[in-house]
Formats: sequence, C-alpha cells, structure tokens
Amino acid sequence: MEMGWKTEVDVCVVGAGHAGCEAALACARLGLETVIFTVSIDSIALMPCNPNIGGTSKGHLVRELDALGGEMGKNIDKTFIQSKMLNASKGPAVHSLRAQADKADYSRAMRKVLENQDHLTIKQAEVCELLWEEPDNGSDSGEKKKRIIGVKTFTGAVYECKAVVLCTGTYLRARCLCGEAITYTGPNGLQAANHLTDSLKKMGIEMRRFKTGTPARMDKRSLDFTKMEEQKGDERIIPFSFSTDPETIQKDQVSCYLTYTNEKTHKIIRANLDRSPIYAGIIEGTGPRYCPSIEDKVVKFADKERHQVFIEPEGLHTNEMYVSGMSSSLPEDVQIAMYRTVPGLEHCKIVRNAYAIEYDCINARQLKPSLEFREVDGLFSGGQFNGSSGYEEAAAQGLVAGVNAAMKILGREPLIMDRSESYIGVLIDDLVTKDNREPYRMMTSRAEYRLLLRQDNADLRLRRRGYEIGLVTEKQYQEVLEKERLIKGEIERLKSVKVGTNHVIQDFLKKMNSAPLKTAVSLSELICRPELDYEKIAEIDPSRTPLPSEIIEQVEIEIKYEGYIARQMRQVEQYRKMEKKKIPENLDYDEVPSLRLEARQKLKLFRPISVGQASRISGVSPADVSVLLVYLEHYNNSRK
Repeated sequence: MEMGWKTEVDVCVVGAGHAGCEAALACARLGLETVIFTVSIDSIALMPCNPNIGGTSKGHLVRELDALGGEMGKNIDKTFIQSKMLNASKGPAVHSLRAQADKADYSRAMRKVLENQDHLTIKQAEVCELLWEEPDNGSDSGEKKKRIIGVKTFTGAVYECKAVVLCTGTYLRARCLCGEAITYTGPNGLQAANHLTDSLKKMGIEMRRFKTGTPARMDKRSLDFTKMEEQKGDERIIPFSFSTDPETIQKDQVSCYLTYTNEKTHKIIRANLDRSPIYAGIIEGTGPRYCPSIEDKVVKFADKERHQVFIEPEGLHTNEMYVSGMSSSLPEDVQIAMYRTVPGLEHCKIVRNAYAIEYDCINARQLKPSLEFREVDGLFSGGQFNGSSGYEEAAAQGLVAGVNAAMKILGREPLIMDRSESYIGVLIDDLVTKDNREPYRMMTSRAEYRLLLRQDNADLRLRRRGYEIGLVTEKQYQEVLEKERLIKGEIERLKSVKVGTNHVIQDFLKKMNSAPLKTAVSLSELICRPELDYEKIAEIDPSRTPLPSEIIEQVEIEIKYEGYIARQMRQVEQYRKMEKKKIPENLDYDEVPSLRLEARQKLKLFRPISVGQASRISGVSPADVSVLLVYLEHYNNSRK
C-alpha cells in the first residue's frame, strides 16, 4: 500500500465531539501521546442540536463523568446561561440538573482545554481508513483477532498507533433532509466523513443506519414573548462539577419560554405528511423513539390537542433561538406555515431550517463492556457511533472508551462499570447487551437501583474509581473521604441524640403540625417524619455544629430513605453475585446440554462476560441461566 507522511503515537481518537473530547483528554491525562482528528477544528464539542447539558437522567451521567475525572461538567459550569434542577418536587432519585449553554462559548472553552492539554495533538483531517493486521492463524498464542496498527487520512498521512477510539457521531456518510432537499453534509452544513464506512465494513464490522433531527432556529427579534410563559432558572445555582465552588457561579441568568402547538399546527402537518422524508420513505435510518419529530408526535399521539414548545436562547451573543420540541424534516414552506401557527411565533423568521440527519453507526452488540470491539484488538468506540443519542450519553461512553484504550496500552485492568454503581454502567450494559434497533436514550426508569444512583452522590460512588484510574487528584480524593467522614459522623450523632416528652419538644412538634411524642426518640427518627427535616429541627438540636449544604443533603437523604436504601443494597448484593460468575471468553455454547436453541444462538452472538450479563440478553430465560450455572460449575471444577 502506498503511504504518505508517517508518524507514531499511542492513541488515535477519530472525531472531536463530546465523546471524542472526553476520550482524548482521558488518554492524554494518563500520559499517552494522543492525536484527535476532526473534519473541522471549529466543530470541537459542537452542539448541533439542543443548546443544553443535562436533563432527566442525563444530569446523572454528567455528574458521574465529573466524579471519574471527565471534563463536561467543568465546561458547562464555565459556559451556562441558565441552570435548573428538574423534578425538584419529586424524590431525590429523579432530581436532575439541566443547564442551558452558550453554544459558541461551550465549544470555544472545550477547544481551549484540548489545545492546552499535554500529550494531546489536534489534527484537522478526515480519517478514511483503519490499518490493521490479520490474525496469525499459525500462532501458538491463541490470538485469532485482527489488531489495529494505525489510521490513514484522506491526504495519505499515516498515524501508527496502539489503539484507536472511534467517536464519529453523526458524520459517517451523513446526509441532511429538509423536505425534498437533500444535502450530503454533516450537522450544521459541516463536511461529512464519507470514506471510513467502507474500511469498517472490510474489517467485518456490522453497520447500521440511524437518523435524528433538529428544529429550526429563529430570529429572536421576530418572536412575541408576551404570548409565551417565561421559564426562569433556579435562584440558587448548583454546579455540575464537584470541583466547582458554587459561590463562583451565582450570576444573572437568561430566560427560556414555553408555548404550545395547536390544532392549526397539526392540520398543516397532517396535510403535508406526503412531503415529509420520514413518511415518504426517503429516510432509510431509524429515528429515536423518545425524541420524536413533530410529525411523529402528531401522527402517533393523535389524541393530543397540543404539544409543548420551548423557546431557548442559543447564547448571549446571538439572536438565534432554538425551538425545542418541534424538530422536523418537512419542506421549508411547510415549516414556515407550521411554526407561524404557534402563539408567539406568528411572525417568526427562520435563521436555520429544521432538518433530519441520517448517518452510519454500529450495532453495539459487537462491543465488550469495555467498549472495545470483540473481534478487533485495540479498536474502541463511543458516542452516537455506538447507536446512542445525546451529548451526555456520548461523553460518558467517550470517557470509558478512552480510559480503556489507555488501560490496554498500559497493561492495566479495564474500567468496567456495572448497573449497580452508575448510570454509565446501565447505559453501556444496555448498549452491549440489548439489540437496540433505534438510537438509545438514557432514562431514570432504565436504572433498577436509581435510589442508590442519585446525581447528588455521584462523587461518593465514583471518585475512588477516578482516583484509581489516575484522572482524579489526591486532593480531590481526600476531599471526598472527608465528606464521607462528616456524613457518617453526623448520621451517628443524630441517631444517638435523644429527645424526650418535655413541653419544649411537644410545643415544637405542635408548631410544626407534627404528632406529639409518647416516648423518647432520636433526632434521626424525627427527621424521618415527612413534615420535618434537618433544618427544621435545628431549634431542638443545640449541640449541632455548622455543616456544608452538600453534607446536610446527604445526611437527610440517608436518614429519610434508610429502609428503601437498605432494601436496594440487598438487591445489589444478589445482582453482584451473578456478575461475579464469569463466563470464559472461549466457552463453546454448543457443549452446554439442555440449553434452548434461541438462548444458544443469542449467547454465541453476544458472548457475555458474566452470568449476570447473560441473564439480561433478550431470548435467554431464567431456565437457560440455571442450565448455564450448572454447566459452569462442572466446567470450572474440571479445570481445577
């Protein structure tokens, strides 16, 4: 093969979106010489769709990412223009932070971090080919996999490396559709990556075609906000990053606005469905179920008289407004007519049309839980390329893929996150265990142990993992150990301090509309009452010392939900017993007697690493799991 300019690095990261940035930073911060490729340096950490970070369940991912040593949380803390804790009226398990970003500032700030990171080089180039070695079938080592040895760019440059992380997002063979108009570009009119798919197919990687969409952007001056409901940010801003001092980010915030579609809107959409690429059969890719276009909403939820539309600013230095909730691929003339039926948008001027985008991605069942391809040694992937949707899901996978590429090169154990310790573990397990036929979106309902996996305790759960990897500093780790000590100490104190039935206590309880005491109880028992909390009992707890708000929050949650938390911990213990039962990578499922045919086929296809993972594969029944357990016991005993 004819080669051009050649150089050697440790890791090549293909793509500089949210997954690529986290992957490259992780590798570089672990001391590996890393190069990150992008079709345009101006698109680093680009937000081509919604201008926000976080949201329901996604906020959990960002906080976990931060606890492990990622960058997204720090970056949004520097560049947000509005912040809000969602579901604040509900239980702590579903509280999720969401922040509107200044799109341009977010991208610039992340680019600055990358540009100033030691061991990291940014390269504007299209990677068009992966370079690999075929397995040596005559080898005595038993190694039968292809092995990555480098990448080649469109200009012919070759980068020899020990690992590659694919984070191509929505750029592979991308095309954007607006009615009958089709442009063969990536998001926001950026250059598509048209050559890498063929190289992947040559390697035997199974590809898929997915699609997503984005709404129009409008000129703020053409909108009438008096006809909309103003949506303000929280008075007290909570940072995403555990490293951010909350006092440094209290600032004036911009407002978002809420309006609604109506029957006029829906009538225009229904009348023009034949011109929608989705319904005309022009779009090949499968779209996201949980982020449907306005056409999908009108068709699938025909009983709904209206749908929410949020008008969100794209930044402080632009008049562009994002029309959240009305993504579309309808033609431009239909878009204008449709949008102008919405209250406040009657005279709207569209700056950027709504469009759908199709792109190539993979079936993630080809991946190990480490996000390395099972059949290609040294090839990792993360983000929308894995069949997921969302900036936060992408960043989380990018960090894990990058860390594990580094772990492989450094000869260390991979970072495998399980469902009982993180939303990131749920996300990756769902991707590699289930045959996802549509873009995957994280939701709190997907996490079985969500009371334990709250966004408020992500540092307590995961800082140690980040420290062991090498992405969390000694100072940060000691801070979380001190936090643990303070929480434990205060809970023990509250359980030990008793209050009796004297008139002071009874008068206090009467004032708080709480039932009087018949016998002495601990302060922790009083906090368990729905009408009382840590702050409210302060006047009958004179021995307490001042504590930071984040300590008080943990103390209160641990006390109020103690019974539920204990129950979930018992469930986790049972779960982990199954996860510890490892399945040999080369196990011959044809040798397992009494295994049903469907289960045998699925197990051979997914190659689970544990009995726990096997039990979550569709088509593998509890009876099949029992058969597998019996066989593994005999298998392991025969090799002792």
